[in-house]
Amino acid sequence: MDYIIIGLLVLLVILVTISLLKNINEGRITERIGNLETNVTKELGDFKNDINRNLSEDFTKQNERIDYRLNQINDKVNERLDENFEKTNKTFNNVLEKLAKIDEAQKKIDSLSTDIVSLQGILTDKKSRGIFGEVNLTHILTSVFGENNNNVYQLQYSFNTGVIADAVVFAPEPLGVVAIDSKFPLENYRIMVDKNRSKLDREAASKLFKNDVKKHIDAISSKYIIPGQTSDQAIMFLPAEAIFAEINAYHEEILEYAYKKRVWITSPTTLMSTLTTIEVIIKNIERDKYAKVIQEELSKLSVEFGRYKERWDKLSRSIETVSKDVLDIHTTTDKITKRFDSINSVDIDKIEKK
Repeated sequence: MDYIIIGLLVLLVILVTISLLKNINEGRITERIGNLETNVTKELGDFKNDINRNLSEDFTKQNERIDYRLNQINDKVNERLDENFEKTNKTFNNVLEKLAKIDEAQKKIDSLSTDIVSLQGILTDKKSRGIFGEVNLTHILTSVFGENNNNVYQLQYSFNTGVIADAVVFAPEPLGVVAIDSKFPLENYRIMVDKNRSKLDREAASKLFKNDVKKHIDAISSKYIIPGQTSDQAIMFLPAEAIFAEINAYHEEILEYAYKKRVWITSPTTLMSTLTTIEVIIKNIERDKYAKVIQEELSKLSVEFGRYKERWDKLSRSIETVSKDVLDIHTTTDKITKRFDSINSVDIDKIEKK
């Protein structure tokens, strides 16, 4: 019985001890949990404050970056706008200048149209056409040979037969004096090339045009090819390139007829080429004349140079002789100098003692 009581008491003590230990642990745990909650709350508050502060700083920096980029973009946009405005302004000014030039060109075209109408009115008159051809011929001659070069060409030249050529060119022999006459077969040419005319009218005008040109060829051949005074050939000058092209393209029989009559048909372009060739020939002949004179003078100079060489050879030999004599004199002078030095070096006292 006593053992049972003692056992119960021991068990009671153990249970009390366990209960006390449990209460102590629960108090500590509660305290620790309270402390932990306090620490967690504080750390959460600090973390929240750090986050807020970092977000605020990041947001401020981001705003600054955005403002900086926006300012850069704004500057670029303004710069591009200024450049584009300047380019647009230049383009606009260029357009205005070109429009002004176009307006000026239009005025000139209008003036040219008036002049062409006036020129057509002038060319309808036969006498006016003749003057126009002579003026054109004069311009070509002065362009090639220069003004007032009477040694090469003359205008309105009179022959002994009484006929007057529009111009003559004094070409070198065997060509001689070449007469140039200006002709302008225009009336029938206009009808012939007019597409609004009927085919019959154009064919009839073509025949008349051929006859006109052949008549001009006959007149030039008979008047301006004069035996003993001129060359055996003459030049017919057509002031219009279109008429010249028409003859060369579609009227070969006219060219053959002119060839038989020793008359050469030219236009402003071909006449200038022909006269330029004559000018080159004249210059070559003049150059040959001067070359002959130069050759003669060179021959005379060669004789004089031969004499000069002979005299120089004599002088050279004389100079060599004099040079040798000078060398010999120099050698003798050295010997005499050495003799004087030897005499001056003799000790007279020693000689007397001896």
